[in-house]
Amino acid sequence: MIKVSTEINSKEFSIEVGRVAKQANGSVLVSQGDTVVLVTAVTSGEVREGIDFLPLVVDYQEMFYAAGRIPGGYFRREIGRPSEKEVLTSRFIDRPLRPRFPEGYRYDTQIIATVLSVDPEIDPDVLAITGASAALHISDIPFDGPIAGIRIGRVDGEYILNPTKGQLMESDLNIIVAGTSDAIVMVEGGVAVLPERDVLEAIFEAHKGLQPLLALQEELREKIGKPKMVIPEIPRDDELISKVHELAHEEMDQVIRIPGKMERNEAKKKLRARVIEDLSVAYPGREREIAGYLKDLEKELMRNLITKEKKRIDGRSFTEVRPIWCSVGELPRTHGSAIFTRGETQVMAVATLGSTQDEQRIESPGGEFFKHFMVHYNFPPYCVGEVRPLRGPARRDIGHGALAERALSAVVPPPEDFLYTIRIVSEVLESNGSSSMATVCGGTLAMMDAGIPIRDMVAGVAMGLIKEEDEVIILTDILGDEDHLGDMDFKVA
Repeated sequence: MIKVSTEINSKEFSIEVGRVAKQANGSVLVSQGDTVVLVTAVTSGEVREGIDFLPLVVDYQEMFYAAGRIPGGYFRREIGRPSEKEVLTSRFIDRPLRPRFPEGYRYDTQIIATVLSVDPEIDPDVLAITGASAALHISDIPFDGPIAGIRIGRVDGEYILNPTKGQLMESDLNIIVAGTSDAIVMVEGGVAVLPERDVLEAIFEAHKGLQPLLALQEELREKIGKPKMVIPEIPRDDELISKVHELAHEEMDQVIRIPGKMERNEAKKKLRARVIEDLSVAYPGREREIAGYLKDLEKELMRNLITKEKKRIDGRSFTEVRPIWCSVGELPRTHGSAIFTRGETQVMAVATLGSTQDEQRIESPGGEFFKHFMVHYNFPPYCVGEVRPLRGPARRDIGHGALAERALSAVVPPPEDFLYTIRIVSEVLESNGSSSMATVCGGTLAMMDAGIPIRDMVAGVAMGLIKEEDEVIILTDILGDEDHLGDMDFKVA
């Protein structure tokens, strides 16, 4: 057993390896105060054929026994769908880890973070980020780590790393930052309407504060790390790539300049079908590979359009926001409603007022609590011209709703001043980039239409980034393609 530790916010932060869950590829116990999280990383060891994405699954689970409680409900055990907190934590563990896997890694991999013990003052969520990185870093799973996660707050102008829940109650910011030794890879959080310079300073303070957590992981890797798996390189057929470029380069360069999303997608679909048909005789059974080379060509041309020609897909400047139109009072029988449209992204936001009996009761290991303000986000398939069955909210829906809720909660009147429960529902009607930030804008309009005395208006926008060698270009109000083929999606409200 090996244990390494440092001190954060006057409490020991430790990572322990070698005593439990030894059949996983990597496992660690991460502790601070009385909070203990077990994080495991396991890979199937076999390539999953026929996919072109990283098959990574992250599951975070909070056990009620961790706080000495028995779950409510008939079955008296943790069953069914994960809570909103578990979904959101799983997402922000996944987000900084996913880009650190090697290109072409196609092995089913699962990270499970299980909260075994909960200190009422120390939230286990950020411990799980560092624990996931540590489990991967010491394992044989290829991973360009380590990364670490830390929460930062500010009380009376003083920054606090991994603040206690009591300190967070007095803090004017609550931001989670994940990073490597020399870069920030994820930021998520909210602030009490602060100047940008204060938020930026907090992010850099957090990055400085997570450096000792990276050092702990490097120490563990040096002492107990396993040799990394060798991932076979994806063979690239230069002859076939040349043929694809010969057949598609000129037309693809025209296709990526089509401003309309649906027209552009239809043109890409026709181009892909034509190229595959033309090459299918000489290269039978390699349709997926040809489609992959076409995608690479599209990415190269789109990025060249931005970095070399200084143009965007829809002809806007780098700082230009798409045309906006909005209206309120759209639905006659609701308390408040609004349509917000920005370019080809459109949401209908609906505000509903209820009594205190309508508050959401949430049972967690830390006890029961009630929410008087909720934002729910729905992303039906028609909003992107697709067909799929309607089921419950996906992780993405829960995550996007939480982003909008965090932004809008800063201006919602406190329950002691406004006795109503407030629910905002965002129905995404069209999507081409940043529907979560459209939800923020639409939610503001719907609350004003309902007569809710919000303290100010809130707007949100998604920012993108393209980096080629030493050149960095910032894009305002990114499209879906600029998100998928770019290097950053940073939502700001």
